[in-house]
Amino acid sequence: MIKYILKKIGYMIVTLWVILTITFFLMNCIPGDPTQDSMKVLPEAVANNLKARWGLDKPVGEQYIIYLKNLLHGQMGESYKTPGLTANQIISERFPASLQLGLQAVAVGLILGLILGILAALHRGRWIDFLTIFVAIIGVSVPSFVFAALLQKYAAGSYFPIVGWSSKGMGVGQIFQYTFLPTVSASISGIATYSRFMRSSVLDVLSNDYILLAKSKGLSNFQIVKRHVLRNAITPIISIVAPQVANIVTGSFVIERIFSIPGLGRYYVESVNGRDYPMIMATTLFFSFIFIFCMVLMDILYAIVDPRVRKSIIEGNK
Repeated sequence: MIKYILKKIGYMIVTLWVILTITFFLMNCIPGDPTQDSMKVLPEAVANNLKARWGLDKPVGEQYIIYLKNLLHGQMGESYKTPGLTANQIISERFPASLQLGLQAVAVGLILGLILGILAALHRGRWIDFLTIFVAIIGVSVPSFVFAALLQKYAAGSYFPIVGWSSKGMGVGQIFQYTFLPTVSASISGIATYSRFMRSSVLDVLSNDYILLAKSKGLSNFQIVKRHVLRNAITPIISIVAPQVANIVTGSFVIERIFSIPGLGRYYVESVNGRDYPMIMATTLFFSFIFIFCMVLMDILYAIVDPRVRKSIIEGNK
């Protein structure tokens, strides 16, 4: 098992290096440079000094080597648009808001999605089943930013603020007020995905002979779900939880912008528009790390939960 984990970590490092390299050279293939806009208002000598300071006057290959050396020392560069702030500082300041939004959205989506999926499977053909299918269709078909805009429209002037985010010193009630609407908007797709997969997975488990045996022993629906259904039905869900976590944590760009959340996703979009090379590289690498780490963690959890997968890994390492 340890050999399997080390192999996955090795793949993760290689993948990150490939992403870093492709992003770096593609970014430098775009015509112009970050001083292009400044050249319209600044003297050419000043723009050339900025290029020299940022190392843009060197060949691209040399810039790449310098960046790799700095990265190995934990330095991801200083932002071009906000001088004095490094990429490390900006990520540490901005990411907590994105992480909080992402984890809350995942938790809400997972809990409600699993509950709806289980209830729909246990009451197949009834109103709860049709409601779950309807929620799944709407959640998959309609983008999250549409829900965000609708919530803002109908919640304006109500108990929940339509812009802003929680901050230090706020009580539990205030935090709930500011995070409720963004969390609901970001969790809609998760609720749809988890409920749909959980419904299919539970229906598949309920068709097995050992479920009929459990019913013949007089076990209640709750006992059957707790002892037999959940563990067997939730295994396939693990394969979609990790990508969902990574996508929500790193992909709530539009949600953050709509609700004016000071998160890293919003800053990432601004960095791309402003051609802030160090921040583009830092955020791309950071988001890629989170996504790949979640995928590796998914593989490890899958092996822990499913004995068949764990057995095949052990036999493959012999």
